[in-house]
Amino acid sequence: MIIRVPATSANIGPGFDSVGVALSSYLTIEILEKRESWFVEHSLDFVPDDESNLLIKSALKVTNQLQPYHIRMTSDIPLARGLGSSSSVIVAGIELANQIASLGLTPHQKLEIATKIEGHPDNVAPAIFGNLVISSYVQKNVEAVVAPFPDCAFLAFIPTYQLRTSDSRNVLPTQFSYKNSVAASSVANVAIASLLTGDLVTAGRAIEGDLFHEQFRQKLVKEFHTIKQISRENGAYATYLSGAGPTVMTLLPWNSLEKMKHALEEEGLEGEIRQLTVDTTGILVQGSL
Repeated sequence: MIIRVPATSANIGPGFDSVGVALSSYLTIEILEKRESWFVEHSLDFVPDDESNLLIKSALKVTNQLQPYHIRMTSDIPLARGLGSSSSVIVAGIELANQIASLGLTPHQKLEIATKIEGHPDNVAPAIFGNLVISSYVQKNVEAVVAPFPDCAFLAFIPTYQLRTSDSRNVLPTQFSYKNSVAASSVANVAIASLLTGDLVTAGRAIEGDLFHEQFRQKLVKEFHTIKQISRENGAYATYLSGAGPTVMTLLPWNSLEKMKHALEEEGLEGEIRQLTVDTTGILVQGSL
């Protein structure tokens, strides 16, 4: 059996901790033979290969009555770059438990478990459902609305360095005034409404008008302002920090994509330029045990 989970890009500007989209990089786990103890085969540095691996820890939080297996785990989602690498592992672990124990979990039940583990639903929700997902987690109740993302190109610049979510959160203010909260919320409302109605021009202005977190986090990503300037020169809809960063995501009309890619390559920034598309499937399970 193979379980595949997509990468995600969260926040999308003002959708802080509540909005995300599934994208076309993937974590894949292959469930192989039964064992006396868990073994997670992978090629990642400093990641455990036993039951202390996040994949197995997440599975065991669903139920501790699981037959151990040899698991082969591969991923092209870069670690600690703002593309949902840990969320993909959590979601895969929940699906692993669901399949091994034949639990028959619904997508919403998976979301509830994943949100409890992760702390907020912005990455885990699109990893489960695919597409664009707007969600909330209030008083331990999680709600999610799944919608198609307007047709556009996603171009990610993935720096060579990592940025831990905890470090990125440390630069955020601990409180907002009532006035600033209303302003930030109104920008978020316009961003979501315009995404849902397919108006990427208005959505782009709102995404770049975020007041919740980007103005504080952008200083942690030295390439951000350079990429934003290049994107404006090449007709992009918006440039934003993916999740907590440091990946910088640009939304573009398809006819601007190649020109933008070339301009970034010419700039000589240290990192990977990756073209992505929206994943519309979410969790994919192939084969049987």
